[in-house]
Amino acid sequence: MHIKEFSTKIGLSIDTLRYYEKEGLLNPARNKSGYRNYGKQDLEWIAFILKLKAMGVPLTQIKEYARLRYLGDTTIPERYAILQAHNQKLVEQEKEIKKYQQFLAHKLSIYEEVMKKQN
Repeated sequence: MHIKEFSTKIGLSIDTLRYYEKEGLLNPARNKSGYRNYGKQDLEWIAFILKLKAMGVPLTQIKEYARLRYLGDTTIPERYAILQAHNQKLVEQEKEIKKYQQFLAHKLSIYEEVMKKQN
């Protein structure tokens, strides 16, 4: 599919797709006329990129992951290490969020007691 159709399908602007290509994140096939020709693999890959972004993976790491991906399966250990390192960060963030939830739960219980006494 051409860039306009691909853009519509994935919900990203054409400018964003061109930026991703310039940054080495996307490498769509080209037809004989030189037009980009996106396929199913590109859809799956951009969905993966968007998940990485949503998880807070820095663009520099996404670029490195993409670079390694385009080099082939011999880079799987390096790609694994990138994902594993980010997974560890998510585990740490989860622990912090639990601490925040405990703090808020305590504060909310104090407020609940005050409100009960006021009624």
